[in-house]
Amino acid sequence: MSVAAARPTILVVEDEWLVRMNAVSVLEEGGYDVIEAADAEQALTQLESRPDVGMLFTDINMPGDMDGCALARAAVALRPDMRLLITSGRGLPDDGACPAESAFMPKPYTAERLLRMLNRVRQ
Repeated sequence: MSVAAARPTILVVEDEWLVRMNAVSVLEEGGYDVIEAADAEQALTQLESRPDVGMLFTDINMPGDMDGCALARAAVALRPDMRLLITSGRGLPDDGACPAESAFMPKPYTAERLLRMLNRVRQ
């Protein structure tokens, strides 16, 4: 097995570039291959072209017509086994807004908490 195959691939969707850059750095150091998107439209393009993406880490509040919960629903529709971690600095999403199989982590979060939550989501 190659080293690349052993690293899970995650799509990080965050419109605030400093927050995204920090998350990407933490995840790469934590053993993940990371793909980035600034909004749901970019994320869907990545999901459609990258069959290796098995996890989605997305903020709820983003610019455009689709928020993170709608993106998570679309991701699960494309790949029913997609692992989901949702985040927001504005509190919990409304009941039923995000897929039931998604995990939620409030902002701000530490590097340790992000990695711990993703490891839990992967199982």
